[in-house]
Amino acid sequence: MFDAHDSELFENLRLELRRGCLTVAVLAQLRSERYGYALRKALADRGLTIDENTLYPLLRRLESQGLLSSAWREEDKRNKRFYRLSPLGEAVLERLLGEWREMNAALERISGQPFVAVGAPEKE
Repeated sequence: MFDAHDSELFENLRLELRRGCLTVAVLAQLRSERYGYALRKALADRGLTIDENTLYPLLRRLESQGLLSSAWREEDKRNKRFYRLSPLGEAVLERLLGEWREMNAALERISGQPFVAVGAPEKE
C-alpha cells in the first residue's frame, strides 16, 4: 500500500509524465482549428481532461515557440481566439509522434507487457 510519501512521489511522477503527453495531445488536436473551450471538450471526449489553468498557458507557450498560430474571430456573437498548428508545429508533431511510438514500443519490450489504451479493444 502507498503511504503519504509514496502517494506524493507517485503524484509528482504522474504529473511529469502527463505534461509531455498533454503537449502532444494538444498539438494533435490542433491539426484542425479550434478555440480553447472546443479544444478542452475534444480532449475530454477522447479521455484526456485538462484544466483551463493548464491549457491556456500551454497554448500561449506553444504559440510563442512558433508551433501554433492563432486569430481572433467572432463566433456566436462572441470574440474567440482560434488556434491551429503552424507548418513548424505540423513537422514537430510528426517527429514527436514518431518518438512516442518508439518509446511506447521500447516500454512494451522492457516491461514485457503491451500497453493498451483504456477503452481500446485488446489485440487478439
